[in-house]
Amino acid sequence: MANVDKAFGMRPLGNLSASGSQKQFGYEIADNQAGAIYQGDLVTVYDGYLVQFNPSTHSAAVGVFNGCNYIDPTTGKPTWKNYYPGSVNITQGKIIADVLDDPNQLFIIQNDGTSAAANYGKNADVVMGTGSTTTGVSGMELDTSTIANTAALNLKIVGLWDVPNNAVGANAVVVVKINEHLYGSAGVAGQGA
Repeated sequence: MANVDKAFGMRPLGNLSASGSQKQFGYEIADNQAGAIYQGDLVTVYDGYLVQFNPSTHSAAVGVFNGCNYIDPTTGKPTWKNYYPGSVNITQGKIIADVLDDPNQLFIIQNDGTSAAANYGKNADVVMGTGSTTTGVSGMELDTSTIANTAALNLKIVGLWDVPNNAVGANAVVVVKINEHLYGSAGVAGQGA
């Protein structure tokens, strides 16, 4: 049976540390920042604020976006959203994003094309897709055209996600770890740029 082609960004799976627990931290999104950020998108810190990761301009991610909260400027009520809709001009408080930022966190992500078992242990970049404003879920996928041994790629491919109806091949869901992480031990440039 063929794998279903349905992007969902990156979802937390487990952790390489002894605790195995999922860790997240709150990062500020700038007031009135343009551009949506969806649950499952890679994100980074730039000029002190959280932004959606762009593989062509950023060199390291800080983690994966997991929702945000702020005081809605229209209703004045505390609001939690699965995604940041962009251009929220707050009148009080801050826009705080929950980010899965542990450099040892494992995630699952769907391939945008076909990969093979021979690719496990290699690295790859991500390709940004359009997220859903209905579900708030990311459209980001692993860019199979970039799979290589090259160190300067966003993700490390750990292996195939071992669940029923997921097989090696087109649109497979794989387990990954962020390879270029702001808090990684290899030493990366500041600000994710």
